[in-house]
Amino acid sequence: MVRGDLFWGLQGALDRRGLGPVAGVDEAGAGACAGPLVVAACVLKQGDAAKLTELTDSKLMTAKARDRVYDLVLARAVDYSVIVIPTAEVDRYGIRVMNLEGMRRAAAALRVSPGYILTDGFRVPGLTAPNAAVIKGDRSVACIAAASVLAKVTRDRIMAGYHDDFPHYGFDVHKGYSTSEHLAALREHGPSDVHRWSYTNVATVAIKHGVRPARPVLLTYAALEKAMDVRAGAELAAVLDEALEPQLSLPLHAPAAGVGHNERSAGGAAARSRGGARIS
Repeated sequence: MVRGDLFWGLQGALDRRGLGPVAGVDEAGAGACAGPLVVAACVLKQGDAAKLTELTDSKLMTAKARDRVYDLVLARAVDYSVIVIPTAEVDRYGIRVMNLEGMRRAAAALRVSPGYILTDGFRVPGLTAPNAAVIKGDRSVACIAAASVLAKVTRDRIMAGYHDDFPHYGFDVHKGYSTSEHLAALREHGPSDVHRWSYTNVATVAIKHGVRPARPVLLTYAALEKAMDVRAGAELAAVLDEALEPQLSLPLHAPAAGVGHNERSAGGAAARSRGGARIS
């Protein structure tokens, strides 16, 4: 079991200084190319982390251990919330935008007003209480680890449910992440409505299969570049017109300057530009 160098000390320090109750917020599914994004917030009792002996980053736990800890957290938490952001919303606004928005929603959905909020990995503007980001917080802050378990177990169960409708993709095994088996099925069958059409690998397969999403999609910058690679030498406008425009006849806006190559979604550059390629 790995809990990081800080162990559970940060949350306890905030509680002892009267800054509690401390809420932890984490997500599951940001890196998947299919299924919803799930974000959870959790408030634990002071000192209760020691009683959750299996608690750590949900990704480091077995499925059975996660289920056990999930039940314990539900039973022992002072408060918690779980927000499910549908695939269509991720496609419409981009994963970065919805990751931040999901964390705001999860914190706002708590019935107990937190005195301090700790988020995993990155700062979240617009939270309703003083807050800080903790790198690898799901390994070092108990309430973040608890939130990570709530989010992952909820999402895994949703993805297992999708297997009944789309058995050929294997959602019950890989949960929508880009495993070799999943990518092989994606290439063979093309994307389903469960897939994130805004993601590069899904958008590329969709172009090759000649299919279009039935909903608005904000393509990632990487997806736009990949579309160029698929049709080597073609101009961006021609690629988009040929591959995306005809089937739904939806207006398309090409990316403006300033969209960085390192953005996970074109929407992530919104603070600096109006970049992105939105089909709306």
